[in-house]
Amino acid sequence: MAMSSSVTPGLMSVVLGIVPVIVAWLYAEYLHYAKHSFSSAKARHSDVNLVEIAKDFVKEDDKALLIEEGGGLQSASPKAKGSSVHSPLIRFFLLDESFLVDNRLTLRAIIEFAVLMGYFYLCDRTDVFSSSKKSYNRDLFLFLYFLLIIVSAITSFTIHNDKSAFNGKSIMYLNRHQTEEWKGWMQVLFLMYHYFAAAEYYNAIRVFIACYVWMTGFGNFSYYYIRKDFSLARFAQMMWRLNFLVIFSCIVLNNSYMLYYICPMHTLFTLMVYGALGIMNKYNEKGSVIAAKIVACFVVVIVVWEIPGVFEWIWSPFTFLLGYNDPAKPQLPLLHEWHFRSGLDRYIWIIGMLYAYYHPTVESWMDKLEEAEIKIRMAIKTTVALIALTMGYFWFEYIYKLDKLTYNKYHPYTSWIPITVYICLRNITQSFRGYSLTLLAWLGKITLETYISQFHIWLRSGVADGQPKLLLSLIPEYPLLNFMLTTSIYVAISYRLFELTNTLKTAFIPTKDDKRLVYNTIAVIIICTCLYFFSFVVVKIPQNLV
Repeated sequence: MAMSSSVTPGLMSVVLGIVPVIVAWLYAEYLHYAKHSFSSAKARHSDVNLVEIAKDFVKEDDKALLIEEGGGLQSASPKAKGSSVHSPLIRFFLLDESFLVDNRLTLRAIIEFAVLMGYFYLCDRTDVFSSSKKSYNRDLFLFLYFLLIIVSAITSFTIHNDKSAFNGKSIMYLNRHQTEEWKGWMQVLFLMYHYFAAAEYYNAIRVFIACYVWMTGFGNFSYYYIRKDFSLARFAQMMWRLNFLVIFSCIVLNNSYMLYYICPMHTLFTLMVYGALGIMNKYNEKGSVIAAKIVACFVVVIVVWEIPGVFEWIWSPFTFLLGYNDPAKPQLPLLHEWHFRSGLDRYIWIIGMLYAYYHPTVESWMDKLEEAEIKIRMAIKTTVALIALTMGYFWFEYIYKLDKLTYNKYHPYTSWIPITVYICLRNITQSFRGYSLTLLAWLGKITLETYISQFHIWLRSGVADGQPKLLLSLIPEYPLLNFMLTTSIYVAISYRLFELTNTLKTAFIPTKDDKRLVYNTIAVIIICTCLYFFSFVVVKIPQNLV
């Protein structure tokens, strides 16, 4: 097996770090097996032991519940409490039996995640599997997409009867089912655009990415404005969800953070929403304060992105994190990609915040509209639909049809138009906004994982920081069969990565124990630093001696 790139300190760090976890997991599985084998043997000899076994299972359930509720890597057993003077890290390295059994599933999740990262490397950095070139056929592209829509409609059409969180009625304007479905059908087109190199849909993809960023503003504003939860745990969970998978992808495959530009973009705009509402958050109930904060957001964006030189001055200290050098375009400045990507959607997250703020007001209007006479109701809805369609038509004719370079200049100022048109038409009637295709909504939940995974187990670049110009080929010479197989594996792995990300988030980020959270963070930083330093010595010194 030949490798397209040399072993890096980052990859060596992951390999060295996973070895003790494998040992601990195997020992935990052995202890679990031995414990239950012994319990089964006792049960066969005495009916009395059935009560004891039931108690054991209750204890196991209590331990599992503790982990699910954010207890982190802790144990609920009396023996564990007796040894609680030792940190979880020390108990891990000492192979504390009760600790390992209590956290067996967490260790298993870490191993599974490491195996999937290994599959990333195998597909994209070795010659085990071959590559094939992309080819675009409009008929095939549209056939596959609409086939998925038809299958989704036949198999997963669902009518939801959820109640509004604001007035308790079945309005469901921009409900969760609807936004997940929205993300799902956009993500399918986004991924197919990459797979088939469907360059003619470039402008549509720009709109889709703007929709995702709009949802970042809308969703985060709604959460913080309603829940008022600015806790450290919530912040850590948010950052983990956005960056856990991408960080390991960068480390294992020696890629820059900006290769996966969606992740830093969403992280930035999520932080800006968090900061906007978090600062003086006790005054968020006042409309004037929210108005001032939204105006301040616009001012910040204008200063940073519109005034020449300011962007470079602010972000140049973060070049180590946000710099990107495309091997195919080495002449571009390191911050060019970050400037370009973040600049395209610099305003739309604020529009999402505005829509979220007025969400209860719009729901109230809709509530009154549904109670109006049918003639008035139909007249108003027809008028709204006609206005939306007219706006959409002029945007499509005079903006969307522009060549991509010209379109990019108008995009930051016009992307709100197709988003607003879609929202109006998708919510035009109460029954229509209550429908969703749950298959697409399911795909919408794993958009982050499908976005990152596509680079390595669906497409291929073969080199660090390279754009995925090739396709992964598991069945050479059979492009459609290969598409079917690689897509099935790719979607299944993406879903597992989604599940593992949430499982490990629950284990390592306690929801009600900031002290434990800080301890976990410091422990991870120390371990990663030590592993990287040792790996750097192991990898670089032999290379320098050659």
